[in-house]
Amino acid sequence: MPDFTILPPPPLPEGETRPGELTPAQEEMYAKVLAHFDDAEYRLPSEGKSKEEDKEKGELSEDEKFWLSRECLLRYLRATKWHVGQSIERLEGTLKWRHEFGLWDMTPAHVEPECVTGKEIVFGYDTQRRPALYMIPSRQNTTESPRQIEFAVFMLERALDLAGPGVESIVLMINFGDRGKSPTFATSRTVLNILQSHYPERLGAALILNVPFILNAFFKLISPFIDPITRTKMKFNPKAVEDGLFTADELFAQGGWGGAREFEWDHAQYWPSLLKTCAERREKHYARWRELGAKVGVSEWDYKIEGPGAGEAAAVEKPATDEPPAEEQAVAEAEAPVAVEVPVAAVEAPDAAVEGPGAAAEAPTVVSEVQAESKPAVEVEKAT
Repeated sequence: MPDFTILPPPPLPEGETRPGELTPAQEEMYAKVLAHFDDAEYRLPSEGKSKEEDKEKGELSEDEKFWLSRECLLRYLRATKWHVGQSIERLEGTLKWRHEFGLWDMTPAHVEPECVTGKEIVFGYDTQRRPALYMIPSRQNTTESPRQIEFAVFMLERALDLAGPGVESIVLMINFGDRGKSPTFATSRTVLNILQSHYPERLGAALILNVPFILNAFFKLISPFIDPITRTKMKFNPKAVEDGLFTADELFAQGGWGGAREFEWDHAQYWPSLLKTCAERREKHYARWRELGAKVGVSEWDYKIEGPGAGEAAAVEKPATDEPPAEEQAVAEAEAPVAVEVPVAAVEAPDAAVEGPGAAAEAPTVVSEVQAESKPAVEVEKAT
């Protein structure tokens, strides 16, 4: 029997514990960033405004405090190689961007016309429990507009809603198998900039199938704007099940993915299911977060964990060294918001291990005439 709706998040593996402890030096840097945003007098700075004018604004909203979790602060610290000042600057930049982009007020009804043909589908989880976001450019039927980008970000946020305890990233699944309208360079660059500037360490992998020759040239064109670590996460024409990236029961059978799930697109069933599931999860997470103090720096692990002993799992110990691990330094370097100039030759062919979440995330969007209730995205997600 085919699937028409999303799959529930996989349970936490038995014996799984919260991510490892920080070194003393890292903990000190984290404490400085936390203290900056947790200050009762803190106000988000505005360009051209004096401190007195900033103080007249309200404090951080509940949504902003919720977003500023322990893991969020650490993602930005790692992305700046544990530079406190740069981390604060980037976090404030993202807080401003979320306002300017309209993320807090974006309604499902606004982006739904982009969804009706199923060009982006959140479905299944990889072997690391990361949510999979499928992008199917051939289903594009809207013209280039800001709403296409807004929809891509909206679906990224929904995929992150489904991430369980200890999961901080997603997997992009892009299939260029059928002819369709490719994203423009401008759209691709915009989405890539959003991902690298405002979603550091959120891309776990990008699996790409059936890249046509003309898109090879396109990847070469945007290559200079894709950071090195991002490129290493891109896998062209992978054998997802054989390579151990997915189990067959969490992966599409159609489209050449090699899974066992016979998914059929039905907007009337899928869209309400996605919104309802994400709303219920967010409501539970917000409720636990409020119980834990409703403040900046609450751990995502603590408000996502369920069952007896929630939030009390033992931490995995790591050697206490003053220097960030080499892996963290490498990731941080790649996550910098500034475009990294990479030789065009770096993206040679579909078989190359080139990484480009930007290219993926900008999968074209689709037009529709469906109207939905126009509750703000945050409200819908909190509705039960």
